[in-house]
Order: sequence, then C-alpha cells, then structure tokens
Amino acid sequence: MKIRIKGNSLRYRLTKTDVQNFNKDGYLEESTNFGSQVFKYALQRSATEFLTAGFSDNTIIMYMPAAMTVEWASTDRVGYESNNNQMYLLIEKDFKCLDNVAEDQSDNYPNPLSLKLQH
Repeated sequence: MKIRIKGNSLRYRLTKTDVQNFNKDGYLEESTNFGSQVFKYALQRSATEFLTAGFSDNTIIMYMPAAMTVEWASTDRVGYESNNNQMYLLIEKDFKCLDNVAEDQSDNYPNPLSLKLQH
C-alpha cells in the first residue's frame, strides 16, 4: 500500500495482494520507522457510508465502507473518492507504470493504457 499526501488530499494505492488481504481481513497497515518514532498509515473496513479518515497516535486511518470493499475486490472498479468533508480522499488500485521504474511492480494491476498503446 502506498500513500500520497498533498495539502488536504489523501490517496492510497493498493496492489493486488493488498486488495485481497484487505477484503479478507478488513484491515491493512504500513509503517515507516523514523528512528525515535514510527509513522503508520492504515485502511480499515467500516460501517460508514462514505470514505472517511482520521489521525491519532502517529497513524492515519482511512475508513472504507464494507459495501465498497466487496465491490472493489470483486470487480474491475479502479477506486473510490470522497470530498464530503474538509479532505479529499481517494483509494485506488495501483497500476503498472508505463515508463521504466526501479520499483517492483509485479503485484500491480495491468495498466489499461498499455493495452491501447499495443494497438
């Protein structure tokens, strides 16, 4: 799971395995160790109607409605967004990059644009 923060926007990108594990367990967490402190970000299934987020104890948690979780894991839907509070929230499947990058992308979803480029 990757996180991107810019101003009042928060975006999570999940690999195939991340989506499968989240659908099964209802919770997914990553952490970054800064030596004296650990920063965490998590995704949690919830009973809410919309995507929401909170921050406490050095942890950002995005809450995803259970109905969205099931649809997301079982269809080609790329993601969900919410702008019904002071933050813009986006959660999406992580696609393979079209250009060469050093990171391992073997667990990413096929990029739909790559199919268009082949034709």
